[in-house]
Amino acid sequence: MATVGILSALAEEQQGLRQSLVQPVQFSRAGRTFWRGSYGPHQVVLGLSRIGKVAAATTATAMIEGFGLTHLVFTGVAGGIGHDVRVGDVVVADECLQHDMDASPLFARYEVPLYARSRFACDPEVSERLAQAAVSANASRPLHRGLIASGDRFVSGAVEVAALRQGLADAGHPVLAVEMEGAAVAQVCFDYRIPLGLVRTISDRADDAAPVDFSRFVAEVAGPSACAILTRFLDLLPNQ
Repeated sequence: MATVGILSALAEEQQGLRQSLVQPVQFSRAGRTFWRGSYGPHQVVLGLSRIGKVAAATTATAMIEGFGLTHLVFTGVAGGIGHDVRVGDVVVADECLQHDMDASPLFARYEVPLYARSRFACDPEVSERLAQAAVSANASRPLHRGLIASGDRFVSGAVEVAALRQGLADAGHPVLAVEMEGAAVAQVCFDYRIPLGLVRTISDRADDAAPVDFSRFVAEVAGPSACAILTRFLDLLPNQ
C-alpha cells in the first residue's frame, strides 16, 4: 500500500481533496496541520507547505519523517515564463532549480553548494502518471513537461521575467514556470530518496498583471483543477 503525501502552498489549492479521503484524521507536527486518510487502496497525507522555500522544506521534512511516505506530490499554481506557456496550461516538472541560488564565485551560478548540481530531478514514473492524470482530468488544457524554477520572490514584472528567463537560458536552463517552493521540496526528497512529482497549473504570466490574475485564478480554478488531477493520479498509482 502506498502512502502518498500531497503538499500545496495554499489552502485553496487543496480544496476538495480532504473531502475525497475516507476517515481523515488530523495530526499536528512541527507547527503544521496534516490530514491522513485513505483513498482506494492508498494512504494519503495532506499538508500545506506554506509559502517560500524554507517553509516548504520544513513541511516536507515533517511529513516524510512523521508519516513514512512512499511518494510525495506537490501541486498548486505557478507563473508561466516559457514562451509557449499560457494561463490555464498545466506543467509537470521533470526537474527543479532554485533561480535565486547564487554562491558564486565559490560555486557556479545556480549550483547548490556541496551537491554538485543545480537541478533536482523529479521521479520519472510519478511524473509520467501525473502527466497522464492531467490529460485525463483536463483534456482541453495544454500540458508541458520540463524545468520549473523556484525562488523566494513572487515574480510579477515583465522586465524581471525577461531577465530571469534570459539568465537561466544563458546558463543552459530553459525554464517553463516559476514558483516559490518546488525546488526546495525536490532537494528534501533527494536527501530522503523519496519519489517526487510536481504539477502546477499556470495562473498568470508572471508579468505586471500577475497579482490580479493570481488571486482570481486561485479562487476560481486552482482548487478544482488540483483535485481532479490528483484524484486521477491516485487512481493510476499501483497498489504497492
